Amino acid sequence: MTHIQDPFSRGSSLLHRLDPRVKIVAGTAFSFLVALSERPGTLLPAAGFSLVLLLAARLPAGEVFKRLAVVNGFILFLWLILPWTVAGETLYVAGPLKVSREGIHLAALITLKCNTILMAFLAFFSTDSPFTLFHALSHLHVPNKIVQLFFFCGRYIHLFMNEYQRLRTAMKIRGFQPRTNVHTYRSYGYLVGMLLVRSVDRSERIYRAMLCRGFAGEYPTFVDFRVRRADWLFAAFFSGLLLLLLLMEWTTWLP
Repeated sequence: MTHIQDPFSRGSSLLHRLDPRVKIVAGTAFSFLVALSERPGTLLPAAGFSLVLLLAARLPAGEVFKRLAVVNGFILFLWLILPWTVAGETLYVAGPLKVSREGIHLAALITLKCNTILMAFLAFFSTDSPFTLFHALSHLHVPNKIVQLFFFCGRYIHLFMNEYQRLRTAMKIRGFQPRTNVHTYRSYGYLVGMLLVRSVDRSERIYRAMLCRGFAGEYPTFVDFRVRRADWLFAAFFSGLLLLLLLMEWTTWLP
């Protein structure tokens, strides 16, 4: 069976060498703080720190840009909607439409938050293989069913993608060309139906194979993590940073 191997997980930077449990806790706490923050005076330093983390991870710049571009492509639609639909102080009028200051502010906050969290996620979580992260979640005493859910998603979703690609290739070999007609819609309906049927069949075979190997609802963990001095130093530094960001969020002299 093939294994998932993210190219980001291959590296020798400081973030690659940190204990994955430290990265999971730090990344989760940082993401919650950014998501709940409402002040640009807090979000801008947080975004700068996320960028520093991303640079310190020394990930392939091209692949990082592609992932950021995908997310910002969706955010672009918010910029096309929010400034015209959120009520507030009018900055510009175009016929029946009005651009509000509050709409622009909300779109800017969402953009800043999304990019900050995504950069932090790439720096913290992509520097380990998915299965290392799953084992780390288990060591952090995350409920076993949630860990199994993450494990199966990470392990088998790419197999279903491969199945989808094979079905699409078979359609192209038979001369299928998508158009805006009933035949195209019917063909895509058959494609989705076959994908569901094959996915159910594969899942049943996987489950029977697991039972034959003695699966009893839990995965044994064979990876033993050890917190080193560098992990403690990073955890202390990061805790201080989070405390500083909280203070900046609560102060009244920042914008």
